[in-house]
Amino acid sequence: MAKDDLGHSTFTADPSTRGGNALRLALCVLVLPLLVGACSMPRGAALQSEVLRGTNDPEADVQVLAITREALVDIQAWPVARPELRHRWVTTGAAPTARIIRAGDSVSLSIWDNQPDSLLTSGSDRNVDMQELPVSASGRIFLPYIGELRIAGMSAELARREIQREITAIVPDGQVQLAVTPGSRNTIDVVTGVASPGRIELPEVSPTILSVLAEAGGIDTSLRNPVVRLNRAGQAYAIPARELFATPAHDIQLRGGDRILVEEDHRTYIALGAAGREQVVYFEREEVTALDALSTIGGLSDTRADLQGVMVLRDYPESVVSQSGNAPRKSQVVFTLDLTSADGLFAAQRFLIQPGDVVLATESPVPVISQTLTMLRVLRNIAN
Repeated sequence: MAKDDLGHSTFTADPSTRGGNALRLALCVLVLPLLVGACSMPRGAALQSEVLRGTNDPEADVQVLAITREALVDIQAWPVARPELRHRWVTTGAAPTARIIRAGDSVSLSIWDNQPDSLLTSGSDRNVDMQELPVSASGRIFLPYIGELRIAGMSAELARREIQREITAIVPDGQVQLAVTPGSRNTIDVVTGVASPGRIELPEVSPTILSVLAEAGGIDTSLRNPVVRLNRAGQAYAIPARELFATPAHDIQLRGGDRILVEEDHRTYIALGAAGREQVVYFEREEVTALDALSTIGGLSDTRADLQGVMVLRDYPESVVSQSGNAPRKSQVVFTLDLTSADGLFAAQRFLIQPGDVVLATESPVPVISQTLTMLRVLRNIAN
């Protein structure tokens, strides 16, 4: 305490005190921007409130739907957003059939005749061989003294009997042997997805698809969730390999001209947000539920994820959007999942992810609040 020239008392701060105040002021200046920025610190995902902002507006172009067990009853009847050929297979029950002769095949004949004045044989020869007679586009072969004879559509045995009947006019006691060499229309092409792709001649009795796959070396074990595709007479069929193996009734008989392709599952969904991984994820099985998807990407972050804010974003084509019935009301739909309730967990266990979906784990607001409180405590300690 001191007095000025007029006798008034004045306070003079201690130099050490002035230095401490200046230091605290400087620290506060440094910490305050951090405190202000605490509410906008870098995050790996948006908050649920941020994603859903504006969706309550009737004019919004996004439909938001909470996934519950009750809601699943209607949602499961919705059209598929991106349908693809995976479960269309030919009917079963056909018994093994004999190979039929088709245009492009070749027929070899041996005709036996013991008559000395035979029109077909001469001298000591008692048979005549006719090798690789082509079956024309009209399904006929040419035989001397007989002319053109249609045999396409017949089995080898039926064709032999027909030829035997026709040659009776010139060789009454003749006997016929017949062998068929399959042409391109009596083969099966195994194009891809097996150990030894190539063309397989159709045997005398039609093989099943599993036997043909086995003959081609089996399905490549490196393929992810493979699908077996069959192209037949301009029609396409497909079935997941696991279903084909598991159900004997799916092991159908093949026909000449069939083509088999085995392809791995190319369906994907995208994982984003406060999860173990952010990436494009391939379907490892035929059906993937929301819980399957979360476990595949390493689960939710314990410190960041909002268990009430898991979302699945899906685009539907305008052709399936409808304001009535079991269909999406908007082309863009956000499905929300609450993993903090039994109902939400069971619903997530049954809700199927579709190709092209985005699985988003939103950020919990708790870490932001915690960071802000931490900064306030730091500021208070500095001020003290």
